[in-house]
Amino acid sequence: MIRQVCINCGEEHEADEIVYFCRRCGDLLEIEYDYEELAERLERSDWRSLPLSVWRYRDFLPIRDLSKVVSLNEGGTGLHLCSRLAKVIGLKRVYVKNEGENPTGSFKDRGMTVGVTKALELNMKTVICASTGNTSASLAAYAAKAGLRCIVLVPSGKIAYGKLVQALAYGAEIVQVRGNFDQALRTVIELSERHGEVYLLNSINPYRLEGQKSLAYEVCDQLGGRAPDRVVLPVGNAGNISALWKGFTEFYRLGLVDSLPRMVGVQAEGASPIAQAIKRGSDVVTPVENPETVATAIRIGAPVSWKKALRAIRDSDGTAETVTDEEILEAQSMLARCEGLFVEPASASSIAGLKKMVELGEIDRDETVVCVATGHGLKDPDVMRRVGKPLEADADVQSIERLLGLTRPSRIEAS
Repeated sequence: MIRQVCINCGEEHEADEIVYFCRRCGDLLEIEYDYEELAERLERSDWRSLPLSVWRYRDFLPIRDLSKVVSLNEGGTGLHLCSRLAKVIGLKRVYVKNEGENPTGSFKDRGMTVGVTKALELNMKTVICASTGNTSASLAAYAAKAGLRCIVLVPSGKIAYGKLVQALAYGAEIVQVRGNFDQALRTVIELSERHGEVYLLNSINPYRLEGQKSLAYEVCDQLGGRAPDRVVLPVGNAGNISALWKGFTEFYRLGLVDSLPRMVGVQAEGASPIAQAIKRGSDVVTPVENPETVATAIRIGAPVSWKKALRAIRDSDGTAETVTDEEILEAQSMLARCEGLFVEPASASSIAGLKKMVELGEIDRDETVVCVATGHGLKDPDVMRRVGKPLEADADVQSIERLLGLTRPSRIEAS
């Protein structure tokens, strides 16, 4: 049994009811299951024998008609043991879950494969979202695969070109709005409510978050059936941290792991309403009117899933941290040069946050920590100018030796 349940008042809504907010109190919804029924289904399932991917966990997902699944082979991303990075930071074990390995280069693909599949189950013909970049690229790709019309609203001048060009290539109809992401989101919510045939696939849609929780399942399976001590990830609109926490708690509830991680949300200083609420011990967030950060994917001042994020952090005995743009770019470079992993600035915020917390003595060096890198570095090519320029020399060996400071060995030394 699957149902949509309000996170505030507990009001239940039918699984196939097209609703984005509770009809009683107006708060967000989440998907709930009959876990006894799910446990029985898992005993009969061959899910453990399937390749690592989002749909390996089909029994844990709210899709009834698997013939409608829209997939680009998402999930199954690498969990990289980063020993050199760990040594620099001062920890024993640091893993990076590299979501840039997904089909469109970000974690959003996990949610869109489920969200767009649900759109087909509901016989929708058009999907819509507001986006700072990655959501638009992902929704456009899956809508193209499904044969659906795709509409995207983006804040004018506030989106990385690497992401915008993806959405255009996949055939999305893109509207740049004169305003920030929060204003674009309010607009698409109103459009989807006014036009019932237009299905909203921002993270307020609980079906999309069900796909994103698969990241937590994969981490546990990649660690040999155990959860890490701590999970550190970027927080923008705040759906992902709550989705991951839901995934970990479901595995724990079903007896598939025997512990739960602490969740750490990292935000850029210029867009940090959730981190500030955690630091104040507040139960509400104060929106940032004009969010600014080099990490465009988390440049969000009024995160719609803030209640879910606060709950995930506090229920897990976790925390939240802020980092500067300078710390983010330093972490981006550190990860690339220590481990060969090139991630976009928002992704690097998790590395920057981990480094800061270790320096503050808030993490034990023996902990097993997983940092989530949410998107590929080529998503945001504007940052490329900060990595330096190539050297230049004449096309002869002597010129290049002089430039690089290479010393040619004598014949005696060579022998």
